[in-house]
Amino acid sequence: MSSLSSTEQYVVRAVRTDEWPAAKALRLVALQDPVAHLAFLETYDDAAARPDSFWQERTARGAERSSGVRQFIVEGPDGEWVGSVTVLVEEAGTTDWAGLPVERRQGHVVGVYVRPEHRGCGLTEVLFDEALRWAWDTGVERVRLLVHEDNGRAQRFYRRIGFLPSGVTVPLTAGSAESELEYVLERP
Repeated sequence: MSSLSSTEQYVVRAVRTDEWPAAKALRLVALQDPVAHLAFLETYDDAAARPDSFWQERTARGAERSSGVRQFIVEGPDGEWVGSVTVLVEEAGTTDWAGLPVERRQGHVVGVYVRPEHRGCGLTEVLFDEALRWAWDTGVERVRLLVHEDNGRAQRFYRRIGFLPSGVTVPLTAGSAESELEYVLERP
């Protein structure tokens, strides 16, 4: 568990299984962000229509004692969730969500979001530190993420914390003219 001190105290930790209502609420807030169409592969309407059982299962998969997936959240001093990131472990010899081969054991960062009023104070970096620490502890060789080609804000942040473009481009959807760029961080 990490914390960040400034004028307020934040706590970064893994979600717990019973926290699915808060996980759902934060995801719905994230999907209303002005760049959500560049950052997430689902819409607010689709997510809001999902049954509670979906959110319960999703949260349980990424909870603190799960293996292979971990969702980290940032809690503000009042207990409000202000950010989240999820890391999936992809095993060598499998294929990823886009059907591409996974050549070595790696972490895959998804679902990055911090509420706008909490950005710019180092909180996203602390959130990534915790997520990357977990990924390295699971024995992955590298961590990757995909970022929309037009999401310059995210690309600048990922470069600043050490991720580099790999040269791999993935179509956003089958037959789409839009694509996502792979950024990677090799094991230190």
